[in-house]
Amino acid sequence: MASDWSNATSALLTSMREEFPSFAILPKRGSRLQDAIHFALLVITFGGQRSYMTRYHTVLFGKLWVPDSWDTMGDADRFILLRHERVHLRQRARMGDAVMAFVYLVPFLPLGLAWGRARIEWEAYEETIRATYEVYGRDGVSRLRDEIVRRFSSADYGWMWPFPKVVGRWFDAAVAALPE
Repeated sequence: MASDWSNATSALLTSMREEFPSFAILPKRGSRLQDAIHFALLVITFGGQRSYMTRYHTVLFGKLWVPDSWDTMGDADRFILLRHERVHLRQRARMGDAVMAFVYLVPFLPLGLAWGRARIEWEAYEETIRATYEVYGRDGVSRLRDEIVRRFSSADYGWMWPFPKVVGRWFDAAVAALPE
């Protein structure tokens, strides 16, 4: 079974590189840009977002910036993560860097009610839900709920949608749309 996910992950990476020729996976460690983003997030979230460099994978300018944990992730989890990040790459292709950055950072508020960021992440997390279902089934998907609700309504994403019940209803609707 592990080799199945290894093959699926390799095929997905190949497909992503064909779709996005400049796509690359780069380490966050040692990047001045990633260090600056980490520091900025620490400041604007009043210390709430401390795990940008260690837990979060980030698509910027067509590249996937990964924390050290990328090296120890299993193939199935990489497959799920890459499906999420591919959505962001497609959003970037659709919107362009400037528009996507604006939508991600501004409407309505940069912190506390970031509708644009929430919409962008909802689309990607719906793919996370579908990919998790394919890999781990409904039980795996149900384990995601609390973590995703927390991320949307906490400093992790700058309190982008501070309404946990709304996020929970969105999550439940996304799960209900999965095939039986």
